Amino acid sequence: MARVSISSATDPRRVTAATPATAALARAGVTFTVHRYEHNPAAPSYGLEAAEALGVPAERVFKTLIADVDGSLVVAVVPVVGSLDLKALATARCAKRAGMAASPAAERATGYVVGGISPLGQRRRLPTVLDRSATEFVTICVSAGRRGIDIELAPEDLIRLTGATTAPIGRPG
Repeated sequence: MARVSISSATDPRRVTAATPATAALARAGVTFTVHRYEHNPAAPSYGLEAAEALGVPAERVFKTLIADVDGSLVVAVVPVVGSLDLKALATARCAKRAGMAASPAAERATGYVVGGISPLGQRRRLPTVLDRSATEFVTICVSAGRRGIDIELAPEDLIRLTGATTAPIGRPG
């Protein structure tokens, strides 16, 4: 079992090991909890690793993916227990087609490394679509912008801070 440490903060001065995501949340005055765990680089699924390490149901842990939708980058946030439905994402964005963005393009646009991309605090604000299932929970967990660190926050706060729309874009695992 991975070692887990938890801290809560809304004051930017109290956020230890700040990432752009945690700094953005603190600046916005949003209540959130930072969960740290020992990341195993050999883990087959970073999201499922996080859910297990944190003892959180996997349905409440969401992964952040970057897609190319009709030539523009879009953030898709879906449960780690499933996959992104690219056709549904295209529909949600009123587009014709969607595909996964190349890793270098995703990293350049967000400022994060693949496997640690957060929907918050990105270098360039991209349109964001959150899977509708997130709204069924009081809180969800997303990457804090570094492997081994997740943020727990209310889905409504994530929607407000990213300007996200919600749509059924996740495909069950």
